[in-house]
Amino acid sequence: MESASLQSDQPAARALSERDQAVLDFERQLWRHAGAKEEAIREVFGLSAARYYQILNTVIDSPAAVRHDPMLIKRLQRARDERVTARAARSLASPRPVDRAGSTLPDETTD
Repeated sequence: MESASLQSDQPAARALSERDQAVLDFERQLWRHAGAKEEAIREVFGLSAARYYQILNTVIDSPAAVRHDPMLIKRLQRARDERVTARAARSLASPRPVDRAGSTLPDETTD
């Protein structure tokens, strides 16, 4: 009796939907050109690339996806983390001032 009550207290693990599995299958493919992948996303899923990547990010954060294909999910998470880090570094880097001729001016904070 006790084991049944323990099972009912725990939330059921969400299984991957057919669409989630299709997204993961699609991500196993390697694309030579970003444009080709964007076009395939529209053809296969009928979604904009932005919406597709929102769905993908949700899927790769799900425990069910990790159980389904741990190596693929880790690769996709790593790639996402690298993009986020690179984007943050670009936004934090301030451009150096330039003079009218386009030459970089010396940094005023150092002597």
